[in-house]
Amino acid sequence: MIVGTRGSQLALAQTKQVCSDLSRITKEPIDIEIIKTKGDKITTSQLYNMDSKGLFTKELDIALLEEEVDFTVHSFKDLPTELDEDLKIVAVPKRESPHEVLISHKKWYELGPGSKLGTSSLRREAFCNHYEKEFELKPIRGNIETRIQKALNSDLDATIMAEAGLKRLNLTKYIKDVFPLDYITPPAGQGALAIITRKDCEFNKTLEKLNDYISMQEVLAEKKVLEELGVGCQWPIGAIARMNDKEFNVYSILLTKEGEILKKQNEKGSIRDALELGRRIGELFTDYV
Repeated sequence: MIVGTRGSQLALAQTKQVCSDLSRITKEPIDIEIIKTKGDKITTSQLYNMDSKGLFTKELDIALLEEEVDFTVHSFKDLPTELDEDLKIVAVPKRESPHEVLISHKKWYELGPGSKLGTSSLRREAFCNHYEKEFELKPIRGNIETRIQKALNSDLDATIMAEAGLKRLNLTKYIKDVFPLDYITPPAGQGALAIITRKDCEFNKTLEKLNDYISMQEVLAEKKVLEELGVGCQWPIGAIARMNDKEFNVYSILLTKEGEILKKQNEKGSIRDALELGRRIGELFTDYV
């Protein structure tokens, strides 16, 4: 088996974890093929100012379609809303934390007006404006370690990151605050991985054994919100689905860049109706985008 992945430390850590899990259910040897994507090559632009469709996935999709690799591992939030018709999400392993976290020498409440916060996320920028933090917002790009160092050892005062990546790289010691999901709502799919294959791949039945049903339904519901709206990271939108006891909840919030809440909605029901719950929210939001 050959797995395709991006070459960042996080992408490799994620892929190696999947390979480790696979080794428990198959004796098939697994080789890792590193593939550089357009998103890896462009390090100076704000992501929301670019055509983000497939920014971190297109080259890996091509490798799959040309049968250079058998499957690929992605951060689910990087996936475009629509896959190539010959590809499929064969599995979503158990989800890591979807929370957003603060990296800083100071706590969130200690960061006053004029504090310099590094972010290249329109959604994070909108939430900062919503809470009237009056930050000086600075663009920041780079891998996790680079952004941590910029937040702690440069003219920046802080940055906001995904907790999942820090956990996977054993860097949680740098976390100053963990934000509740309804305070800074994450992007659809945060914390989850997606294993992508060709629909006719001979290893599909093996790879399907890595799927966690609840995690899969959560992230599909979140992505359905975006799919209905036809938007990606060009809009400040957060979406999170969680299984609470026996009830499935999908929550999403849409803001302006300036931090005004345009619409927020919570839908509850059965996990079997995950896609329908996401679709309902997307439909309610369409008048605002």
